Amino acid sequence: MVMVKKQFGFYGIDKQIVIWKDPMKVTLKRSLSPILIIFYGLGTILGAGIYVLIGEVATTAGLYMPLAFLIASFIAGFSAFSFAELSSRYPKSAGEALYTQKAFGHRLLSTAVGVMVIAIGVISAATISRGFAGYLHVFFDIPDWLALSVLIIGLGLVACWGISESATLIFLMTTIELFGLLYILWIGGGVLAELPARLPEMIPPWERASWAAVFSGAFLAFYAYIGFEDMVNVAEEVRNPQTNMPLAIISCLVITSILYMAVALVAVLSLPLEKLAGSQAPLALLYEHKTGSSPTLITLISLFAVTNGALVQIIMGARVLYGLSSRGWLPESLGTINSRTRTPLRATFLLTTLILVMALWLPMVTLARLTSLVTLVVFSCINMALIVIKGRKPRQGNCMTVPIWVPWIGFVISCIMILLELAGRFI
Repeated sequence: MVMVKKQFGFYGIDKQIVIWKDPMKVTLKRSLSPILIIFYGLGTILGAGIYVLIGEVATTAGLYMPLAFLIASFIAGFSAFSFAELSSRYPKSAGEALYTQKAFGHRLLSTAVGVMVIAIGVISAATISRGFAGYLHVFFDIPDWLALSVLIIGLGLVACWGISESATLIFLMTTIELFGLLYILWIGGGVLAELPARLPEMIPPWERASWAAVFSGAFLAFYAYIGFEDMVNVAEEVRNPQTNMPLAIISCLVITSILYMAVALVAVLSLPLEKLAGSQAPLALLYEHKTGSSPTLITLISLFAVTNGALVQIIMGARVLYGLSSRGWLPESLGTINSRTRTPLRATFLLTTLILVMALWLPMVTLARLTSLVTLVVFSCINMALIVIKGRKPRQGNCMTVPIWVPWIGFVISCIMILLELAGRFI
């Protein structure tokens, strides 16, 4: 430790302050621009949902799949705005745990929320990795365990490399993801002319079974929107986070919502439901159906997409471990930053190992539903935290502010979806 003394004048009076610094302490590098953080968010959101789960959502919701995606975007939207304000107020790693601590001042609860966020990252990355194995089978007939092991270990090494390098790679892969979705819409977009005639069959009747299928599909589709909350955990590595974090979160939600609805409509209008439902490579199937050609290009793009999503989850989980450790809520060793890479190597290694175990252990749909359930629990806590914080201090400097009814609606909707899913599972 070193002591630094500074002299400064204030209304003609000299004062002395003493600042204690640890010259050996290595910190995270604040290097992410607004474009990089937006593409970071898009990388984790797009990679899982539309490239991997669209076939599973069709299995559950059938022709009502577009409505399920619309409801899922509505559920995610209110919480996204709550995260936007909180990330502007407190731009730190382990954001969800920090928000909970600021609101309730309870260390055990804050740590529990942080651990749940880590669990979301682990399970979500495992889910995405299972999707990678599904697309890889289009090219190679290799065992899932081998494909998953090579992918996850490789991504763990990339995440150790450095945040600037990782973010640049995410930017490139996200660009490829976006091109893939736009390409699918270009190929199949003509079918949207049929929408007015077929719209009535996509609106469920007022029957319990039909709406149960819609909300079950929405719960699964909600997984496709998970990712904007991950963005807050790299806030310490973002330039001007008070402004750029809210902008990036809202931009990602708007972009993904538009793309998801468009692709869901094209898929359900183009493909026979029995083919789309349960497909392990749904966009490759859609491409092949519309063009009659081998789905080589779209399969390669899909592999980039799911790889990107898994990489972002590893980075996010490692930053949460670092944030919790740096506050003394988890063992100090997990918060160690490597002086050369400026990344938390031990935390990244632990996350990579847990993801590999989960990917090899559980099927994709189980992983996706578990991710959605834990995420909704976290969203409930974070919305309530913002309600409490705004009650004490409605505004904070130049930080983004949302109306108080936004977190209230986010809290109520999250709780309702949790209850509906639990009722559907256990009753």
